[in-house]
Amino acid sequence: MKKTIELALPPEVAFNDQLFEQHLLQTLRLRPEDKPFIRKLKRSIDARGRQIKVNLAAEVYVGEPAPPLLAYRKDFPNVSKAPQAIVVGGGPAGMFAALRLIELGIKPLILERGKDVRSRRRDLAAITKHHTVNPESNYCFGEGGAGTYSDGKLYTRSKKRGDVRRILEILVAHGATEDILVDAHPHIGTNKLPLIVTAQRESILAAGGEFHFDTRVTDLYIKGNQLKGVYTQNGDLIEGIGVILATGHSARDIFELLYKRNVYIEAKPFAMGVRIEHPQPLIDSIQYHTANRSDYLPASSYALVAQVKHNGIEKGIFSFCMCPGGYIVPSATAPGEVVVNGMSPSRRDSKYANSGIVVAVDADDMLPYEKYGPLAGLQMQKELEQRACLIAGGTQTAPAQLLTDFIRNKVSRELLPTSYQPGLQSVQMSEVLPENISYRLKEGFKQFGQKMKGYLTDQAQIVGVESRTSSPVRIPRDKESLEHVQLKRLFPCGEGAGYAGGIVSAAMDGERCAEKLADMYNEKRIL
Repeated sequence: MKKTIELALPPEVAFNDQLFEQHLLQTLRLRPEDKPFIRKLKRSIDARGRQIKVNLAAEVYVGEPAPPLLAYRKDFPNVSKAPQAIVVGGGPAGMFAALRLIELGIKPLILERGKDVRSRRRDLAAITKHHTVNPESNYCFGEGGAGTYSDGKLYTRSKKRGDVRRILEILVAHGATEDILVDAHPHIGTNKLPLIVTAQRESILAAGGEFHFDTRVTDLYIKGNQLKGVYTQNGDLIEGIGVILATGHSARDIFELLYKRNVYIEAKPFAMGVRIEHPQPLIDSIQYHTANRSDYLPASSYALVAQVKHNGIEKGIFSFCMCPGGYIVPSATAPGEVVVNGMSPSRRDSKYANSGIVVAVDADDMLPYEKYGPLAGLQMQKELEQRACLIAGGTQTAPAQLLTDFIRNKVSRELLPTSYQPGLQSVQMSEVLPENISYRLKEGFKQFGQKMKGYLTDQAQIVGVESRTSSPVRIPRDKESLEHVQLKRLFPCGEGAGYAGGIVSAAMDGERCAEKLADMYNEKRIL
């Protein structure tokens, strides 16, 4: 017998396996000696009412075996002697593209400018302790990409672009907890992602693929209208049947290279602003309607959006990459700039909650930078990050201000304790941010304070700048073939190309590009 059941349970039952099983047996009138097999399907928290409940769906099997949890199997062919494709970038887009290429009988050769995931830790520590930014190894560059050391959230709305379940199963097959298949907003955590990334690399190497660290692409080998290969910083030419370009949203030198080589790119809307930090208990009390969150409930999150009109133009202000129980981290990719991002460990047990609060940036905002052509948004980012660094003292110390002082245009006498380890400098954030962004943030925070009573408080502070929400450049590609609209055998991929916004969407895009590259090769559309 198989039965599917949906329940609304108190958190102490839903998150306790023993109590949940007892409740389920009573509900279905089963006995322990019936030896039922229980598999959770979906779990989500409903905190809209005073009594918090957890909606949980499960399958129960009695007297018959349950099917395997994972449809995905790590059963790869050996591709060591197969045709070679180049994957530039070892983040989720590049990593999942490589695994899919192997399944399709093509050898991936991954070129990663940064270090392996373990070696990256020393460079991250140097940023925090010594304010030293390694341009090749930091929170954005290195094996696993930006997501590895900045949270590991797996929620995506891009469900039409690929098989979300497949991506999650691949992560489970490489060491992620099975909970990510169940939770409505799955999350792995910065402390666990490195092991999963390492396991994926080991799968690629075991199947005959190659991984080259400390290998930065500096030029393209173009013949006619086809990309035949790439040159590395050592002058080496590496050729392949196609190139999947999965360099992430911060690889500015790649955008500049494409522009220099007359490979068509275009400016893309993005968003920028600040990161706000509250005490996590305050956010819990607002969201869970109680002063004391139970041990069974996770640190609470929020999602906020507002519309603000300025100079006759209405634009959106929204929360981005909200990190409950998390930390603010330094995400600069070059000396002389300050960029912040957020992350959470798997337990989400920090004392702080932080979130990006950003304003939409479009062509109107980029008009002062129009001389930079498609790199206008990139230049806008650069100038903001460099100004933040200069005003805060020229190190990785970040400019900051109490939220209420920001609203009142008052420099904060003292700042609050923070999770941002390089430290904060009290400044007038309106001097750091462009005027239109500063104005909209102030009005947006006022609206957020009305939507979440207690959010607009002197217990919160803003930290700048949050400028790397997405790529400011799009590398256009054909909708069907996914090849670049001009340069054949180039497959722009993931966040850096403007076609993804997070680990799962980037992974799905990597798989799609791998499939299209394989189709191209099998149809013999290469010369």
